Amino acid sequence: MNILRQTLVIGVILPLSAALSSAAQTATTPPAAETNAPKPKLGSTIFQWKDVVIKPGGTKAARSIARQPTATLEVFESHVTSLAAGAASHLPHQHGQEEFIIVHEGELEVHINGETKVASTGSLLFYASNDFHGVRNLGKVPATYIVVNYRTSLTAKVPKERAADSAPAGSLRSAVFEWKDLKVTPTKTGEKRSICNAPTVTLLKLEAHVSSLKPGMAAHAAHRHPDEEVVIVKEGFVEATVNGKSERVGPGGVILFASNDEHGLRNAGDTTATYYVVRMTTPETPKK
Repeated sequence: MNILRQTLVIGVILPLSAALSSAAQTATTPPAAETNAPKPKLGSTIFQWKDVVIKPGGTKAARSIARQPTATLEVFESHVTSLAAGAASHLPHQHGQEEFIIVHEGELEVHINGETKVASTGSLLFYASNDFHGVRNLGKVPATYIVVNYRTSLTAKVPKERAADSAPAGSLRSAVFEWKDLKVTPTKTGEKRSICNAPTVTLLKLEAHVSSLKPGMAAHAAHRHPDEEVVIVKEGFVEATVNGKSERVGPGGVILFASNDEHGLRNAGDTTATYYVVRMTTPETPKK
């Protein structure tokens, strides 16, 4: 069992047959007051690629990771989707919560407010609140991507009739950050690729970058910060440490470092380890 894993039964998306079976068992259904009880806040957690729940489908398969509030987010939702060749995720749609996507494998056609762009393996997509969006697999083999949706206290304040692509000046717009276009900056421990560092419609700040570590190297000493951080491993193996406990994480692994938990990362393999870092600051983020 993962040393940092929490029980996430409430976050698992059940297959349709299981859901229907559960609905039929009315005699054992708990009272409404219990089913509507607030979900516990998700703390620092490691989600291993091999452990996420798989929900198969014809042209689309999904792996549920989590759906819970955190210390600074009203909802943190994450899942993995695999699209068959030529398949689309859904018709272009919009929602208040903002979303970022990591292309794990394959090539996607990305729809943003009526325009299309191409995102290859390694690229990051960002969808601002209420912008129309969707993706389609351009390749001849399945395309797989990791999704993170988040809802903050500012999400409900975004007007539903808000016109697409009308983020305030200075806010991050919906965009495709193509992997091959990310500038590589050498560091003492490896490399860094900056992605974004700006407020969004529902975040005070969203900062994202990609770090590459040489074997045995650590990005920095164990530390803590009030904003919450999501790490997604692209390649290689890292050792993630939270409050003195460590676990090895490979490609596709998702790590949540909760607000003010002491944490660190180091390359735990014999090849370069590369991972995405996304840090989110909300009105609920504590002061330093």
